Amino acid sequence: MEDFLLSVHVLAAIVFIGGSAVATSLFPRYVPVAVPVAVGAGSPAPPPEDRSRAVAVALHRITRGYSLLGLVVPAAGLVLAFAQGRSGEIWITLSMILTAAAGILLALQIYPRQRDALATPGDRDRLRPLSMLADVYNLLWAAVVVMMIVRPGAGGGA
Repeated sequence: MEDFLLSVHVLAAIVFIGGSAVATSLFPRYVPVAVPVAVGAGSPAPPPEDRSRAVAVALHRITRGYSLLGLVVPAAGLVLAFAQGRSGEIWITLSMILTAAAGILLALQIYPRQRDALATPGDRDRLRPLSMLADVYNLLWAAVVVMMIVRPGAGGGA
């Protein structure tokens, strides 16, 4: 049973957390921005070719869907920690705190900002905080992965 739980935990992390991490990182690059009016021409400048509303919408959907499916990762991890008798180890607690922080960041900041950017295109500067938040989200997950490998405070290492 432990092998099954570990497999579910790792595969779900790779597919769902990895997918949401990529989607949050790429979204600011593809979401349309407001097109500035060309000075003296009277007609707007053409939109940048690398921006695509369809791609941004798909990335927004991936962010939502994969993040919801990603709830399997901490659920399987907690069940596995209890099954192995490791639930009291500091690396498990720290990993859960970082996982909760990543989830809160995604639910309360990243996803709503993506939705707003799709609803009302703004300038590129408005997307900088969204890019930064995606970077923080990814760093939180990277820290969790490192703790899964190093397991600080586990007494005896990996």
